[in-house]
Amino acid sequence: MNLLLDTHFVIELVEERFSIGGMVRDEDVLFVSAVNLWEIAIKHRLGKLRLGVKPTEVPALVEHGGIQIIDIDRHHVLAELNVVPPTRDPFDQLLLAQCQVEGMRLVTVDDKLVSHPLAWRP
Repeated sequence: MNLLLDTHFVIELVEERFSIGGMVRDEDVLFVSAVNLWEIAIKHRLGKLRLGVKPTEVPALVEHGGIQIIDIDRHHVLAELNVVPPTRDPFDQLLLAQCQVEGMRLVTVDDKLVSHPLAWRP
């Protein structure tokens, strides 16, 4: 299964506070989105997020961990979600749109997203 990580997990992985290895199967493929990178960069610039690394270093760390990065394209931006989440967060909506378009599931612990049909359930 193709799994897209929510930003929370990307931050935890970069900070080495979490390993996703025990949660996924060998056949699962992990992805991080440019949406995650954008959210991290914005929160860092606003002083809402302090990382042990520069945001510009996050892509290399993610890829070094064997996780693929998916870009944002027009299909993701223009997708109308089959089920609109109860959150108004544009990052959440774009991550879910990527999941819908690309046939992925979103790995999240966000209370507003865990019951969404596109959320991953181990």
